[in-house]
Amino acid sequence: MRRARRAGAALAAVLTWAALAGGLAGCKADAMLGKPRPPAELIRVTPDDRGEEVSADTMLRVEVPAGRLESVKVVRAQDAQEEPVPGRIEAGGSLWLPTGAEARRLALAAKYTVDAVAVDGEGRRVARHTTFTTAVPGERFIGYVTPENRATVGTGMIVRLDFNRRIENRADVERAVRVTSTPAVEIAPHWFGDTRLDFRPERYWRPGTRVTVALDLRDVEAAPGVYGLQRKSFSFTVGRSQVSLVDAARHTMEVRRDGRLLDTLPITAGAPGSTTYNGKMVVTEMLDVTRMDSRTVGFGGEYDIPDVPHAIRLTESGTFLHGNYWSGGAFGASNVSHGCVGLRDVKGGSPLTPAGWFFDRTLIGDVVEVVHSADRKVAADNGLGGWNMEWQEWKAGAAAGR
Repeated sequence: MRRARRAGAALAAVLTWAALAGGLAGCKADAMLGKPRPPAELIRVTPDDRGEEVSADTMLRVEVPAGRLESVKVVRAQDAQEEPVPGRIEAGGSLWLPTGAEARRLALAAKYTVDAVAVDGEGRRVARHTTFTTAVPGERFIGYVTPENRATVGTGMIVRLDFNRRIENRADVERAVRVTSTPAVEIAPHWFGDTRLDFRPERYWRPGTRVTVALDLRDVEAAPGVYGLQRKSFSFTVGRSQVSLVDAARHTMEVRRDGRLLDTLPITAGAPGSTTYNGKMVVTEMLDVTRMDSRTVGFGGEYDIPDVPHAIRLTESGTFLHGNYWSGGAFGASNVSHGCVGLRDVKGGSPLTPAGWFFDRTLIGDVVEVVHSADRKVAADNGLGGWNMEWQEWKAGAAAGR
């Protein structure tokens, strides 16, 4: 699971809306579960999943050849702000079409997310989650920003910009992005490759800090003939500090809020041969329930769990901290997962279990640090792993003099 660079494949089985929003993951299962038909055969979405540079003239539609749609949710994201796309189900439940501006033309330089639930011809509910991005007009580039505008995040949040084109003139683009905070601290940039630029302070943010990201990219030349499109500012607020320490050797997780120990929870981590990364990881996604399929994260058909509860993403490669209802007495005693950190839970999830308790007290941007695992330290570009770099090393990744 954790060795794959990105979780892929489509979602299937009976999921809640939270699961539909979250992509795929993988972790330990003690028994094989069923292999449902691929959702793409039952729910057809146009444009194609993961499509890039999609023409604005492409018709957005969701179809079910055999069965009926129960619900369709479409979200358009531009400049770190999300808006729902209105639409209606028609043709006896077999077709969804947009009713707003997207009925005429897709927005340019946008990322669309489509979540659909349908009942197939045999009465089974099926879910599908797809995304696509639309073309940027002319030779233009934009940056997709994390976190979202007006978000309240944990103290470990790192500002991340993902550019839709290769950046050759990194110094010019870097100078056009300004990240400031109140109260003020030094904030430094670091490039990961030629399409990603992150910003963070030397230490975790102080609770209550307000961070502002100003993009002045319009007409900045990123590469020969490629110019920026955005001139926009947004901000987010840092909430309370919560840092949790997972000790893979002791099979425990200490949860500390503003430095005070809230609780010590029994856990299970990665088994020998599929150990959990060491190091500091930042929560980037939270799903009430999701499907975990080993084939999407580099394993064979070892497991396929359609209803993993309280799933908290820690890395892009597929490391989650999640509820586990299938590992019996492993919690606090042994490591049996495929690289994830498991907390005791029940099928369907419950707020009264350790997993439910932790999920209800977690924010995007909280830090989970793993120690004493028989594995290497998580890479700084695997999710928001930049806290694993020393400050001078981090600042050395800047392109422009400050």
